[in-house]
Amino acid sequence: MKTLIATHRAQELAFARGEYLPPETLAPGDVAAAEQRHILPVVGRALYEKMLDGAYGEFVAEYLEVPVALFARLAVQSGLDVRTGRRGTTAPKSSCSQPADAAALRRLRNSLRMRARALLRRASEYLVAHRDEFPEYDPARDICNRCTTDGNLVQTR
Repeated sequence: MKTLIATHRAQELAFARGEYLPPETLAPGDVAAAEQRHILPVVGRALYEKMLDGAYGEFVAEYLEVPVALFARLAVQSGLDVRTGRRGTTAPKSSCSQPADAAALRRLRNSLRMRARALLRRASEYLVAHRDEFPEYDPARDICNRCTTDGNLVQTR
């Protein structure tokens, strides 16, 4: 499965160095889904396909890797907070730690979402400002140029 960013790179960017996570925490499908859901509506199909083929590598590294990684983490975060096993669905707990409460989990997800959206908006603004360098990019189809969400306020243009 072709993606803009490898799963191990997404995991490096989305999680802190001190967090223990098995390598399979992010699967290629998680990264591909994040790209389809969040990146494709901004850059458009033509530009996305070119980037998948290796074009615009510097732009991808500078502007898209981190938002993809954060959106992929956001997609899997709920699964990291609970486990499903022989005893059903449980929250991890040990003698030295306990699961985060619902408010802490909500704050974490909101923080991830805000950071990812801000970085994606930065990528969109770069594409608009450098339109000539990206002939496949169509600013009229860029969702960031049509609709934004700021807090609980949805703004359309």
